Amino acid sequence: MIITRRALTAVALATSLCAAFTSAQAADPIKIGVQGPFTGGSSSMGVSMRDGVRLAVDEINKAGGVLGRQLQVVERDDEAKNERGVQIAQELINKEKVVASVGYINTGVALASQRFYQEAKIPVMNNVATGSLITHQFDDQPDNYVFRNAAHDSIQAPMIVEEAVTRRGFKKVAILADSTNYGQLGRDDLEKALALKGIKPVAVEKFNIKDVDMTPQLLKAKEAGAQAILTYGIGPELAQIANGMTKLGWKVPMIGSWTLSMANFIDNAGPGGEGARMPQTFVQEPTTPKRQAFIINYLKTFNPKNARIDSPVSAAQGYDSIYLLAAAMKQAGGTEGPKIKAALEDLKTPVEGVVTTYNKPFTAKDHEAITANIPVFGEVKGQRVVYAYTEDQKKASEVRVKDPNAKGALAVKK
Repeated sequence: MIITRRALTAVALATSLCAAFTSAQAADPIKIGVQGPFTGGSSSMGVSMRDGVRLAVDEINKAGGVLGRQLQVVERDDEAKNERGVQIAQELINKEKVVASVGYINTGVALASQRFYQEAKIPVMNNVATGSLITHQFDDQPDNYVFRNAAHDSIQAPMIVEEAVTRRGFKKVAILADSTNYGQLGRDDLEKALALKGIKPVAVEKFNIKDVDMTPQLLKAKEAGAQAILTYGIGPELAQIANGMTKLGWKVPMIGSWTLSMANFIDNAGPGGEGARMPQTFVQEPTTPKRQAFIINYLKTFNPKNARIDSPVSAAQGYDSIYLLAAAMKQAGGTEGPKIKAALEDLKTPVEGVVTTYNKPFTAKDHEAITANIPVFGEVKGQRVVYAYTEDQKKASEVRVKDPNAKGALAVKK
């Protein structure tokens, strides 16, 4: 058979076009969804998380990306609304074709939306929402695509109770929690943790998002003889609790979930918020070289007011979530959902983050990266969060890795 020069040229051209197409495919960016409330009462958490994600993506891309490809974030504002979260999840999966997603600030939005990632077999990394049920929502299914690198409420609630009852000796405590899934699941965890100490709260009160007068709830707590208020809510309403106590001329300690560190609690509560204490995975102090570099880069890039990150925990956990996903994709050698999930469940190489160094953070049965030995206690002092205890500051300067045997977490039941 005689092969003409024209035929050879055609074959060469086809080969060249095929190679160019393959190369173009390989160079396509890797899309990662970023969803959270970038407006509204939860926005200090959402924006801080988003900015932490942006920092990590920028660093990774400048270092060559992942698998020879650049990371591209597709950001969506869920407005802390369940129905909006559902719409966004479907859009990111079906239209944007993301290979993974990070975010979820609000427990209710996570529980309403993450089922779409589960059905599509696309990993979702909850980097702020703390409801204990979040990573257990699909325990009845053979595979679970929901991961988290935040201290869930079954860790935080025992810490809050330990601080109030054991460390500070309060025997009469009241619980004030908002009416959302976050608040009510957290309230339930607090009651369970108190029961383990043989204590029943003297008052358990509920409030709604955007409530501005907490007088009825506070009067019930005061009349019941509460020595401390245990809280589960977000910044704006928590500030109303502090302001309400000021108006009543009644000041007892506020000890609550990590959200007492939000800027819109600290700023709106003013002097009334001083002394509030809460569990923290990250405090804005340069206790390690990694943390120092992160803080410097964040402040330089985003120039926040008073050189204070609005929600340091959200920013740090958002940053770390991207490095965890990048490590999984590199190990998997691809971006297919099942491969990323399998790699996350068996990460071979430690990932140095801002919160901690993640050494085997997940397994097939355990999708929680944070254990009870990692969070410390923060305190509002001088309009910012500092370490409540010297030993906590010292602890934060050490490399704290996951300890599955760490005490303090409540058993989670679906």
